[in-house]
Amino acid sequence: MSEQKVAVVTGASSGIGAATARRLAADGFRVVLTARRTERIEALAKELGARAFTLDVTDRAAVDAFAAEVGRVDVLVNNAGGAIGADSVEAGDPADWRTMYEVNVLGVLHLTQALLPALRATGDGTVLIVSSTAALAAYEGGGGYVAAKHAVHSVAQTLRLELVGEPLRVIEIAPGMVKSEGFALTRFRGDREKAEAVYAGVAEPLTSEDVADTISWAVTRPPHVNIDLLVVRPRAQAANHKVHRAG
Repeated sequence: MSEQKVAVVTGASSGIGAATARRLAADGFRVVLTARRTERIEALAKELGARAFTLDVTDRAAVDAFAAEVGRVDVLVNNAGGAIGADSVEAGDPADWRTMYEVNVLGVLHLTQALLPALRATGDGTVLIVSSTAALAAYEGGGGYVAAKHAVHSVAQTLRLELVGEPLRVIEIAPGMVKSEGFALTRFRGDREKAEAVYAGVAEPLTSEDVADTISWAVTRPPHVNIDLLVVRPRAQAANHKVHRAG
């Protein structure tokens, strides 16, 4: 009997990360949860029979310590990320840009570098990166986030080229408008009115569970099948700047 496969999910304390952890656990994976919010991931770990590690993906020493302890890893879901602010490039705060780059890009780099040996050792490893449609097209007010997500899209493309011929897959999932727990609220620094305005008039934006379903499908394809890039949007969104809003 083969050993149970292990999936590491970063940013697993809420939203897409938590939904993905639940879905992969249901798929039969032994799930390892990481996030900065200890209470949240410990509660989810108890629910799923999973393991929880408090982890800041921007802290390389902590990531290396995690990698040394975690053991077997078959799938890495690089989900930790996020946007801060909706300022123009002209008005953007460089500190916000730096924070977004460190979480969205360097966080992916840290986890991927640290866990590649374990992923390679399974003979069938998968690195999955949750990017965004912001990785593929710019929009006003998105400057720092768009730049960071374009960068991580380039990381995924480059890594796939560099690993070709090895028993490793590199998958990128690029969600569009997702009404996930906390994303817009974080972006607008806790301003609930601004956060809700993002989804105004949109009857059915994507949910975290929709994205988790997509991630599950991609990582459970036969080993020879690689989903290079999968863009998933709600029906109401034709492009980043083209959204149908009722009324």
